[in-house]
Amino acid sequence: MKLLLGFMWLLHWLPLPLLGRLGNAIGSLLFRVMGPRRRIALTNLRLTMPELSEAERVALARRHFQAYSRSVLERSILWWAPEARLKRLIRVDPMGEIPVAAMTEKPTVLLCPHFVCLDVAGAAIAMETSASSMYSQQKNDTFDEVLRAGRARFKPVRLFTRQDGIKPILRALREHLPYFMLPDMDFGAKDAEFVPFFGIPAATLTATARIAAATGAQVMPVICTFLPDYQGYSVKFYPVWDNYPGTDMVAATRRMNQFIEERVREYPEQYFWTHKRFKTRPDGEPSFYTNPR
Repeated sequence: MKLLLGFMWLLHWLPLPLLGRLGNAIGSLLFRVMGPRRRIALTNLRLTMPELSEAERVALARRHFQAYSRSVLERSILWWAPEARLKRLIRVDPMGEIPVAAMTEKPTVLLCPHFVCLDVAGAAIAMETSASSMYSQQKNDTFDEVLRAGRARFKPVRLFTRQDGIKPILRALREHLPYFMLPDMDFGAKDAEFVPFFGIPAATLTATARIAAATGAQVMPVICTFLPDYQGYSVKFYPVWDNYPGTDMVAATRRMNQFIEERVREYPEQYFWTHKRFKTRPDGEPSFYTNPR
């Protein structure tokens, strides 16, 4: 692991166009050799985009592997490149700067779905203001240390694990510390509801709505994507959701999934298709991922 991290450190010296092309090449290779992950991605795309031909879905899955591989290699820039270089590479849309006042004047949930560049959005925010986020502890202690240091190398960041529960998150929000939330992975049926995602019932955590209701927090979506031609990254802040969450947590969660679906259709290759998003099924319904084609 230390050798791999040393290689990652060396990568941050490369120009972004060269690093991006290297990521694309590795992604093309991984698409060929990582059969199980390729099958998961194609299963997800068959479920969510039946209007595409199989050849179009294969091409889209290949582009996703390229985008994901790029994002992994380019984390070297996030973890070790000078702050000035990061700021040159990140374009904030539409206002041109991070809306720090808007996200700190009251409790704010920064809703960031699983697009491959989500760590860039985190870095862009962390360069301007302290924030908090849920954090998955890594099995390798060395990698875990580097990952935590990379995410906390700008303004102070509070990182919580799922084992910490919800109380530290609520406390941070009440202190007006923005909470960077990744709401769209399948963690099972606990604290989740089956709401549509691309027309497929998907076990979706209701935590976004429940946290907003408990703290009076506003929900401000943020999406980060690659700029064309290896120019850098676009971090886009969307307007705060009006009348959210309301009194119906299921309806609020459905609204969240609809928003994420709309963004995925805009940048389909950059969404995290290799995750088993539809793994948890309603009682009696078979798995989509059993012997996928």
